Amino acid sequence: MKTVACIVQHGFAPFEFGVACEAFGLDRSNDGIQNFDFRVVTPDPGVVTTKLGFSLNVENDLSFAYEADLVVVAPIPRETWTDVDERVSAVIRHAVERDAWVLSVCSGAFAVAAAGVLDGRRATTHWMYSDTMMRMHPAIDVDPDVLYVQDGKIITSAGTAAGLDACLHLLRQELGAEAANIIARRMVVPPLRDGGQAQFIVKPMPDHSGLSLAPVADWALENLDRDLTIELLAQRAHMSPRTFARRFKADYGTTPAAWLARQRIVHAQRLLEQSQWGLDRIAEECGFGSAAVLRQNFSRVLGLTPTAYRARFACPAEAPAAA
Repeated sequence: MKTVACIVQHGFAPFEFGVACEAFGLDRSNDGIQNFDFRVVTPDPGVVTTKLGFSLNVENDLSFAYEADLVVVAPIPRETWTDVDERVSAVIRHAVERDAWVLSVCSGAFAVAAAGVLDGRRATTHWMYSDTMMRMHPAIDVDPDVLYVQDGKIITSAGTAAGLDACLHLLRQELGAEAANIIARRMVVPPLRDGGQAQFIVKPMPDHSGLSLAPVADWALENLDRDLTIELLAQRAHMSPRTFARRFKADYGTTPAAWLARQRIVHAQRLLEQSQWGLDRIAEECGFGSAAVLRQNFSRVLGLTPTAYRARFACPAEAPAAA
């Protein structure tokens, strides 16, 4: 991936637009990370208004988006959901046809849906808008609980910060976990958030939020090579296993077992990129036990073998270390 076009239209959300600029538009060559040819485009070049009352002068029309490796669709205002600019729809359809990436943030998913490319696919948007998307586009399998969804080379994300999660997810696939970690460190955000937006729908904060599980989670990350049972983690948290599992799900939006499985995969990615260790050693360090179990889980989650991942993303010795 070398070229990125971000489509903005009248009434776009500036924060979500800024997420795309931060993820793909900054010069990170000093960190050993490739730069993208990032351009902001719009159907009618000139002054484009934001939903907050100020405007942006956009010089580029949609021509660049027809050849970009990634097309980012910024959020569009509610009043345009049923009348999306056909010129934008054509760009999105063309991107899918030529197997380019398409990534929408928040209500930008409605523009992608209007292009017809999400029919029969999974997708998401902000949980406040998911019911509307289900009614407007019944052929789409809308998941209101997740931060983002990738179906093929189309990524749709939930509101605001979830767009950043989606961008980092794509950067991990294109640049590798280590580069994505470096970018996340520059942004001062976690490189990977587990869970989903379901935890925000009913109540924004978990019960007994003062009893933080962060120390237990940090300890688990430092001991991934151990047999980390729920009973062991609950003991460190001075809770019963049942209470710990319930609290962990409330805090992290996922089960302890699912969180640990994902963290082990992320650790394996780092070791494949940074070390020359064999698969058996990496499997032991990550808590998978054997190379066979590592291969099975790695391929299931990432869609390629550990060996293929290492061949694609192995870092040179002089590459900067991630946090």
